[in-house]
Amino acid sequence: MSVGAGTESAGRELAPVLVVTSSPHAVSTEAVPALMRQVVLALLPALAAGVYFFGTYSLLLVLLATATAVGCEAVWQKLSRRPVTIGDWSAVVTGLLLAFNLPPRAPWWLAVVGSAFAIVVAKQLFGGLGHNFINPALAGRAFLLASWPAAMTQWTAPFDARTMATPLPILIPKGQELLGAPRPTYADLFWGAVPGCLGETCALALLAGGLYLIWRRIIDWRIPAWYLGTCAVLGYVLSPQGWFRGDPLYHLLAGGLMLGAFFMATDWVTTPVTAKGRIVFALGCGVITMLIRLYGGYPEGVSYSILVMNLATPLIDRYTIPRQFGGQARRSSAAAPARPPGGEKSA
Repeated sequence: MSVGAGTESAGRELAPVLVVTSSPHAVSTEAVPALMRQVVLALLPALAAGVYFFGTYSLLLVLLATATAVGCEAVWQKLSRRPVTIGDWSAVVTGLLLAFNLPPRAPWWLAVVGSAFAIVVAKQLFGGLGHNFINPALAGRAFLLASWPAAMTQWTAPFDARTMATPLPILIPKGQELLGAPRPTYADLFWGAVPGCLGETCALALLAGGLYLIWRRIIDWRIPAWYLGTCAVLGYVLSPQGWFRGDPLYHLLAGGLMLGAFFMATDWVTTPVTAKGRIVFALGCGVITMLIRLYGGYPEGVSYSILVMNLATPLIDRYTIPRQFGGQARRSSAAAPARPPGGEKSA
């Protein structure tokens, strides 16, 4: 063997060791499809509860929304001549979450239209997974609510086809007299035996799925903890019946707060990247949610609060990114020490 050949051989052996790359250097052993499948697994208890309380028609809505989401993503990527990425399961998660935000007896076409809007407009038009700036499922729900408000606010009682109000409007002063319905018990709210969106009523199922994701370190515990904590505190302090007279537990269990806190406010793409930024994000979600619930014209504010804070995420990241290692804190020109002309030190 010649010297040149030996040098070349040694270079080939050392090449993998001497690879120089830019940050970040943190790697994960789990790919996106595996993480998305874990999210789907965490959503299954809430899906089972929805089908149990509202019947098999709710399962049809879930299947339609999921199939539409996957199909629209594949077709759009084919038409735009991009790699088809439906194997990453992100479209499945979007379809599931969109269906979970529908009334259990919603017309079947709402699931189709909402999923198509979520995938094509809110996700693919901005570049696909990792490039969307708002949660696609919540964008689809907001679109449906603005376009067909009557169909999106028709709630049915569990095990029954009768139309009735959700638990949240009962928190309005004299709500029981206006609605002519008794206030649900904590047990009803916890188990899910109340009217509401298909996948939001069973707090137990959502809590179990959310804790599973935290245990697997798939989502950051800070967002649901600070989100739920903020809503509990404000629900107690800012009560329509008077200061410090609210019912924080009722606020936590009613509506879509559990679903939003664990499964939509924790979206990896549309939330801040730093721990401090996620706390700010969750605080903002909690404040906006309670302001809409207590003082707005619409009884639920989870979806809009998360969408608003999604828009604020780049600004939050800008002011919460830690200083680079070895860098110096930026000082304003006003705070800089004055120096005499010529750069000489003063006596």
